[in-house]
Order: sequence, then C-alpha cells, then structure tokens
Amino acid sequence: ALDRNELVLYYQPQVDSLTGSVVGAEALMRWQHPTLGMIPPPQILKIARESGQVLALGDWVLTTACRQGHAWQRLGHELRMNVNVTPEQFSDSGLVARVQQMLFESGMNPRLLTLEITEDATLEQPAQAEAALDRLSAIGVTAAIDDFGTGYSSLGRLKRFKLRALKIDRSFVTDLATDQNDRAINRAIVQIAQSMNIKVVAEGIETAEQLMLLRLEGCDYGQGYLFSKPVDARSVIELTMSNPWQKSA
Repeated sequence: ALDRNELVLYYQPQVDSLTGSVVGAEALMRWQHPTLGMIPPPQILKIARESGQVLALGDWVLTTACRQGHAWQRLGHELRMNVNVTPEQFSDSGLVARVQQMLFESGMNPRLLTLEITEDATLEQPAQAEAALDRLSAIGVTAAIDDFGTGYSSLGRLKRFKLRALKIDRSFVTDLATDQNDRAINRAIVQIAQSMNIKVVAEGIETAEQLMLLRLEGCDYGQGYLFSKPVDARSVIELTMSNPWQKSA
C-alpha cells in the first residue's frame, strides 16, 4: 500500500461549540485496496504491526498531514491539523526530530499541528513521555490526550504533561441526553481541563441535543457526524467557507 500509493487521508472537521466555525480537522487514514475496497484504520494498524511497518506508516500519515496543513495555510485557512500517534511512534526516540523535519520540508506552521496520543501510550516510560512532550512544545507542536478517561488515567501525569487538549471519548457522549453519569463525567473532565487551561474536544457528536448539553458544560470543540463525516481535503475548505453550523451553534 505504501509503495503503490494506495493510502489516503480523510479529515473530520472540528468545530467551535459556540460559534459553529470549523477550527481544524482530525486526519484519518484509509486504504483504497484495489480488490478489497476501503479498509479502515484498525485493520490497517493490525497489518502494520504484524509486518513491522508501524513507524513507516506513521511517518507517511504525518508527512501527508503536514503537507495538507500547509496547503490549507496557502489558501488562507489557519486550520489546526490533528494527527493520531501510535504508542510505537510516541515511544520512538526519533519522533520529535522527524516531526521537526516534516514541518520544515512541508512549510507547515508548527503551532497548527496537534499530535493526539492515548493515555496508555505514556504508561511505560512516563519520564520519557514528559520529555518528548516538552521537546514538541519547544518547537511549537501541541499535544492532546485522545479517548480521555477510557485508559489508565493519571492526574499526576496530567499535571506534568504539556497538553493543549483532552478529547472526550464518544462512549461518554452517545448517551449524554439520557445518562446522568455521562453528564457528570463530561462536567468533571471540562472542569479539570478549564482549571488547568486545557481545551476540551468531544468526539462522536451526532445530535443537536448532545451539542447543546456539551456547550452548557463548557466544552470548547466538537467533532462527529452532526457536523460532518470524514471528508477529503477540498470538502473541509468548502465546509469552512460555508460554515453551515453557524446558526445552530
């Protein structure tokens, strides 16, 4: 797939919960297989791990995302590019240097790149994780904790790490309108983040009621099918310019 250029990135817009404006997008990988059709990320990662190609795959995603981020900049759109980083990538000692090189070669503004990591990716070597986040911050790149609350959460690490955002997992959003426990969890995450000057992004928003409840709790940004499924790069710009959610937000 890497050699034959069968991989492609799609982008799911992230929207300001108050204004409805598109503020960025999460890069999501797809494999356009000639006979099997579109293969989703979990299967791609499984194959990549079995074949020892996780780092090469991750480099391709980062390189492609940085080039696209710069292309958006040239069109006058300062959109944040959010890229998932696997535990294997995050624990690799050469990650920061490679990210810096990709940014330099693409021309992308480092301050518009956010790397999304899972809580579990920081477990084995927290000191190394903290050092990596510090080095990323030094070159202008920000980080977000993905699927917050679903892994091995540690408030001790949270206070040490330099983070831009926490991402509320969709499992806490799906039943938000009917489950008081989910509302309490969302409220607690937002309050912790606000007290630490960290932004909050809710994933998996599918209804206007979910958006309203998250907005009331103080959630900063949202993404999900209420706004848009993952789309190609051109469609992101079209949505940014038309701003179809401005009135509803």
